[in-house]
Amino acid sequence: MNSAVGKYIILIGGALVLIGTIVYFFGDKLNWLGRLPGDIRIEGKNGGGFYFPIVTCIVVSILLNLIIVLVRRFWEP
Repeated sequence: MNSAVGKYIILIGGALVLIGTIVYFFGDKLNWLGRLPGDIRIEGKNGGGFYFPIVTCIVVSILLNLIIVLVRRFWEP
C-alpha cells in the first residue's frame, strides 16, 4: 500500500473525531441544521410525511468543498 493512502486515512479519522467532538459538546446548539429556510417538508394527515433538507445539503456541500480545497492547497503529500 502507498504511504499517501495511510496519510489520507489518518486525516479522515482525525476529521471524524473532530466532527464527533463538536456534535457531542455542541449538539444542542446545532438544532438549526436541517431546519433551514428552503428545506422541503410535506406532512400528511395520518402522521406520515416527506422531508428533504435541500438547502442544508447545499450548505454542507459548500462547507466540505471549502475544507477540501484548503486541505489540498496547504497539505503536500
